[in-house]
Amino acid sequence: MDIIRATVAAAAMVVGGARSGLAQVTPAAGHTPPDDTPSVKVGTTIFTDFTYQDEPLVQDVDKNNVHTSAFNVARAYINVTGNLSHLVAFRVTSDVTRETSTGPTVSGSLVYRLKYAFGQVNLDDWMTHGSWARIGLQQTPYVDFIEGIYRYRFQGQTFEEREGLLSSSDFGISAHYNFPGNYGDLHVGVYNGDTYTRADPNDQKAFQIRGTLRPLPLGGNLKGLRLTAFYDADHYAKNDPRDRFIGSATFEHKWVNAGFDWVTGKDRSVFTAPEVKSEGWNLWATPKFVPLGESKSGFEGLVRYDSFKPNKTVDARRNRLIVGLSYWFPFLRGPSAALMADMDQQKFDAALKTPTNRKFALHALFNF
Repeated sequence: MDIIRATVAAAAMVVGGARSGLAQVTPAAGHTPPDDTPSVKVGTTIFTDFTYQDEPLVQDVDKNNVHTSAFNVARAYINVTGNLSHLVAFRVTSDVTRETSTGPTVSGSLVYRLKYAFGQVNLDDWMTHGSWARIGLQQTPYVDFIEGIYRYRFQGQTFEEREGLLSSSDFGISAHYNFPGNYGDLHVGVYNGDTYTRADPNDQKAFQIRGTLRPLPLGGNLKGLRLTAFYDADHYAKNDPRDRFIGSATFEHKWVNAGFDWVTGKDRSVFTAPEVKSEGWNLWATPKFVPLGESKSGFEGLVRYDSFKPNKTVDARRNRLIVGLSYWFPFLRGPSAALMADMDQQKFDAALKTPTNRKFALHALFNF
């Protein structure tokens, strides 16, 4: 009997141990489905300034030579963004512009126009995170990219925009792909080519492509280096080219952001006109007086120099120098606000027959 009791006890211990072991096994984690709850967000972006023109003087209605000065709102976005599901997103943005028509009641008024209105299909389920396809009125590949590094568009447009070479928005269809391992990205699209301010007058479309390489994304002092090539193949009409090429290098660091652009253009507005080739370059840096950290707040400088030759057959350039000091208010994420005092000076070679233009301004940015 003692032998039987011992055998039964041992068997019970074995069975209990097996049950205990099974109980300690962690069940396999279930798949968490993506959140497909529709959502809508409303935000705003405001660029406002006071600008004093030091040169040239202008005449008022009484023939007095005066320095013009004015308070202005350069941008007032109302952004409506949202997701219909984790696959489908959208954005609608209206923007302020100065009305220049000759009507007696609206001339000079600030009116709203459509800046962005597009639908987006997120491709994260099949490609790398941040890959998507868009259709509608949307950002163009290069200006949208450089704004993410050069954050002073509230002082004035980027180099290529100011020279009339590119627009920040156009009607079209595009796709974006992030390279694995944070090595860069590719943005390609087909657009009307006549920007968001005009209707497309004919059958010609612009093919735009930007490729960006981050050579050393894994760490070190050169982690913030990016090399970019952009090409815009377009036509005013069938045999009238409107082409752009940009090669750029940008660098991001806790103490400074910097960039260099080299751009060429080829234009013939009508077939009977000669083809005009242009070229230019742009160099800028934003030294930070303290590391801005996660909040990206504190004092920051801006030094920028643009040089552009509108016609390579004429030895004449227009050069722009911008020097400014800004203060960025502290926010952990999302919103941003800044104040900036700057001097913006443009000089022209004699062949261009244009006087020096120099302005001093106080700019403000509010973004939420």
